Amino acid sequence: MSQWEKLKQLDTKYLEQLDILYQDENFPMDVREYLAHWIETQDWEKAITNYSMATIHYQNLLDLINEQYSRFMQEKLFICQHKFKRYRQNMQAVMGQPQPVDFERHQNVVQKLNALKIGVQAGEKELKSLEEQQDEFDFKFKTYKFQESNNSEKQKAEELQVLQKMLNILDCYRKDVLQKFAEFIREAEVLLNTLVKEELADWKRRQQNACIGAPVQVCLDQLEDWFTACAVCLFQVKRLLKKLEELGDKVTYDKDPFKLQRPNLEKHVKTLLTNLIKSAFVVENQPCMAPQSKMPLVLKTSSQFSVKPRLLVKLPEVANHLMKVKACIDKSSPNGKGYRKFNILGTNEKAMNMTESKFGGLCVDFRHLQLKEQKSVIGGKGSNETSLVVTEELHLISFETELVYQDLILKLETSTLPVVVISNASQLLSGWASVVWYNMLCSDVQNMTFFSNPPTAPWSQLSETLSWQFSSNTKRHLDNDQLDMLAEKLFGPQENYADCYITWAKFSKENLPRQNFSFWLWLQGILDLIKKYFENIWNDGLIIGFVSKKRERKLLKHMQSGTFLLRFSESSKDGGITFTWVEHLPNGEYKIRSVEPYTKGHLTNIPLSEIVRFYKVMAEENVPEHPLLYLYPHIPKDEAFGKYYLDSDADVQLKHNKYLRTRLIVVSERPPTEIPPAMIDEGLVDDLPLLSATCFDYLGFSQLSTT
Repeated sequence: MSQWEKLKQLDTKYLEQLDILYQDENFPMDVREYLAHWIETQDWEKAITNYSMATIHYQNLLDLINEQYSRFMQEKLFICQHKFKRYRQNMQAVMGQPQPVDFERHQNVVQKLNALKIGVQAGEKELKSLEEQQDEFDFKFKTYKFQESNNSEKQKAEELQVLQKMLNILDCYRKDVLQKFAEFIREAEVLLNTLVKEELADWKRRQQNACIGAPVQVCLDQLEDWFTACAVCLFQVKRLLKKLEELGDKVTYDKDPFKLQRPNLEKHVKTLLTNLIKSAFVVENQPCMAPQSKMPLVLKTSSQFSVKPRLLVKLPEVANHLMKVKACIDKSSPNGKGYRKFNILGTNEKAMNMTESKFGGLCVDFRHLQLKEQKSVIGGKGSNETSLVVTEELHLISFETELVYQDLILKLETSTLPVVVISNASQLLSGWASVVWYNMLCSDVQNMTFFSNPPTAPWSQLSETLSWQFSSNTKRHLDNDQLDMLAEKLFGPQENYADCYITWAKFSKENLPRQNFSFWLWLQGILDLIKKYFENIWNDGLIIGFVSKKRERKLLKHMQSGTFLLRFSESSKDGGITFTWVEHLPNGEYKIRSVEPYTKGHLTNIPLSEIVRFYKVMAEENVPEHPLLYLYPHIPKDEAFGKYYLDSDADVQLKHNKYLRTRLIVVSERPPTEIPPAMIDEGLVDDLPLLSATCFDYLGFSQLSTT
């Protein structure tokens, strides 16, 4: 029985308190009711201190509310449908956008940007005041020159003295204005360094993590706002410096600071603008084939892929200028013998615009590009005589364009993260392993020889990445117990895995002990099995999955008879799932039973929920028993899996059918001899074999005509 069901059975006075607790519609009672099982199986304690996990939970919660909304729609329950639509809107309004990665750091950027804006505005006012003062001096000086011939020497001397005093004040004012300009240009440089070396660099690192499944925010809108605002300020400073040049042309004198200092300031601003705009040309969406949206950066020859570069400086005048972006590959690739070369096919040159972005960003969306391998002069097509295999060979797709704005003419270039190019679908998982390893450990996007000497990975980092593989493909991450099982599989039993490191070869190339496949292929086989056959059951937390036989015995031996758990097979390359249950004997001993793993061949014919529902063991005298009663720790089987059953009663539809219904059920046969408990404790028990090779039997039902 769930915690929620127990709460509903409390006395009235406690139910009144419960009603008060759920009066706030930010998290209404209806949501708690319908999503009770999911809510109670999540690790909320860890989510409090782990932003990534909290983000996953929040998104999963919204998805589940959507699913419930869809069910109400199908069942035509309009009022419930209306409520859940409102609940989702309320939650989104309360939560708003995901919090910045580092709120204080972002506040610092905003403060610097505001200070720069204030400085530029103050500079513009200072310039106007300077212009007025200069005009006054200029007028008096011209008046003096006009009346010079009519004035006495004494008058001339007095007027020259006044003019000299005005010029001295003007000179001081010019120096003061230039000093203030220099100050906020330095502020702009500090801001630019913050944007490029910290914020943009952090975004690029987050994007790398996002590519391999991390639940992180990679929206560019905030960065675009900052880059654009910084560019606007710098262009304004550039315009003001040009105005100073004009003032200097009107009135100049010996050691004029406008002639001595202003050119250097203008040059500095131009350098800052150049660096800002060149850094603002990025790849928003990394290369990805449509069928493999969860595996970006792995491209197959002759298969279409999409990629989207974006300019983060969004000025109307820039947007109106025709900026053609050209895509190319491996402009400066390694020259190793056998290193493959490719051509880009499709429309590899397009104009940048704002219409191809959801939020009006200045971008270009290449949607139908393809790669074709060039024929090698030596060794023929596909020759690769380097030490790297095809799936370890890294390539860069780059983009070039030209920006013309005011008197700036800039060549812009950016590139994708390194991509792996395969020629056969069988290479996909190996290619994806390379992408994961590279982006987990390397931030140098130009390191094309990374796999010539790949670094080892610390378990602390790898474990998080492995969890991302599941949370990005399903709605559930791996918990600490599951990760400990994977660590034990890689490193053997240890007290602490924090200081363990794994090599690239052991991760993706070397076979597991007593198996003919690698750790990576085994893990991907399980993930594929989940996605295809029982994702909802996995998402609901009904499958422990990654648990060693030693630990499953520890979990089950003190449970009541018939308690079972579901775990993944360690011997199936393409993924397999089995269940293990405990039986307590009259003499006080216990038996731990397991069934042979169910693989894709089995699950294609019968859902996992039906296997669990109807699984039987043939006891003595061929009497079938239902050994699976409680899902660990003590959830009745039908309560846990009931919503996944195909029907509630096999006889419900008999009156509508001409034939009796048939049902595929799964049966195992008990071994004729008992096994000593010592062998059980040592894990020497074989899985119970299935009764037939196809693992299905038509027991109790046959296709007989009712007429």
